[in-house]
Amino acid sequence: MDLFIESLREAVRLLLRGDRYVLEVVLLSLRVSGTAVLLGVALGLPVGIAVGLRQFRGRGLVIALIHTGFALPPVVVGLFVYMMLSRAGPAGQLEMLFTPAAMVVAQAVLAAPYVAGISLAAVQAVPGDIRLQASALGASPLLALWMHLREARLGIGAAVVAGFGAVISEVGAVMMVGGNIAGETRVMTTAIVLETRRGNFATAFAMGLILLALAFAVNAALTRAQQGRTLAAERRTW
Repeated sequence: MDLFIESLREAVRLLLRGDRYVLEVVLLSLRVSGTAVLLGVALGLPVGIAVGLRQFRGRGLVIALIHTGFALPPVVVGLFVYMMLSRAGPAGQLEMLFTPAAMVVAQAVLAAPYVAGISLAAVQAVPGDIRLQASALGASPLLALWMHLREARLGIGAAVVAGFGAVISEVGAVMMVGGNIAGETRVMTTAIVLETRRGNFATAFAMGLILLALAFAVNAALTRAQQGRTLAAERRTW
């Protein structure tokens, strides 16, 4: 218990004085995961919207594949990306292995199914007659689609948050394709593993506290947006 308390106190001191090592790792984590989520949104959101709005043969299979992506083992994704980017792989000439770019690719693969699956559910939950009403009032197909997506915006926001949560806390894939190189590819999760093995519990605690703070901040922002929409809807009914 004493080790836990002392490590926690030292972690707080590291955070308060802005330890350079901790700051570098945190900034790299945010840069890698933020870029990966943007790429995951670019890949997953159009798929989620298209599958959510359209009926076609094999749609059930596509949805099942998207949902299967929720359970993708990070180490398997890391292995796949490693083989693709290795010198003997099809993309070996890009020389991306053990760089932040390789970590972004691996995390984007993990984030895309979350974005696609949750945005798909959000789009499906919006009544289809919204687009019909908009079209009847003279709206163009593009504007009618925008109105439909506007009603699903909180669900789409939740999809982005879920994608970010999936990648910012991931360790297996980024360690395989990034190598956990100090100053280059070491992010919060891999640093926590390394510092714990070294017995530097204070530094590991500091990283863990920041991860928890990020998770809380992102989810608090989403909750506030949801509550704000609920209150606005209630006011319109008064």
